[in-house]
Amino acid sequence: MIRPTHLLRSTLALVALAGAAAAPVGAQGLDLPSLFLEELTWTEVRAAIDSGTTTIIIPTAGTEQNGPHMVLGKHKFIINHASAMIARELGQTLVAPVVTYVPEGDVNNPTRGHMSKAGTITFPEEFYMKLLEYAARSLAVHGFTDIVMIGDSGGNQNGMEQVAEMLNEEWSSEDAQVHFVGDYYGNNGFREWLIEQGETPETIGGHAGISDTSQLLAVDPRHIRTDKLAPRGGGPDSGVSGDPTRASVERGVRGIQFKVDAALNQIRELMGSR
Repeated sequence: MIRPTHLLRSTLALVALAGAAAAPVGAQGLDLPSLFLEELTWTEVRAAIDSGTTTIIIPTAGTEQNGPHMVLGKHKFIINHASAMIARELGQTLVAPVVTYVPEGDVNNPTRGHMSKAGTITFPEEFYMKLLEYAARSLAVHGFTDIVMIGDSGGNQNGMEQVAEMLNEEWSSEDAQVHFVGDYYGNNGFREWLIEQGETPETIGGHAGISDTSQLLAVDPRHIRTDKLAPRGGGPDSGVSGDPTRASVERGVRGIQFKVDAALNQIRELMGSR
């Protein structure tokens, strides 16, 4: 069980992480009140584009069951936070609203996977891809030339990759390009680091375990029900794989940084190859 004293010892790590995502926008040379598109006026966005802010991140995140101890919007909170960190490091970058309706199962067969738990929302792949396509087309119309797609959950990766490939083929002679950043989710090194810390595949698990719980603890511990933490969520039908009682803010800070660094490396490589 994560004790309050443990969380208090983690305060400095949490403050450091929050500061990285909440620093004034002027720190990257933009005279804007926010990095988030929905928190800006259209005239502020136009001025930012005119001054060279032509990169934008489209984050995606599932709305899915995460056991009794963690809220359905886990991925949204994590990706929004990480996207802000990535935008600050890149500079001249904004963050579009998070896409939270993604493929998470089949409503016609709801007894399997995520859809077996109350609150999970799924979206057919073809409509999810169309949503991403027209979000990217909209942003390109307004002058964004580097459109970055990053997802914090598994079911949304394939659609982002396909949309990026389709639009890049269509836009081969245009200024705009879409960058699918799969390393953020699938090649970030966090799981390997946890194993180096003495964890095992069984304790880490594959869903709502040490990794996910640690990251949400770091981003916003209000969304963790600490009194509900239990290995495997307390039972075989909990929706939890692994042992979330071994999560910590410090591990969450480290995990998010792994993901941010992996994304930054891939984005810079993709942009450099243009």
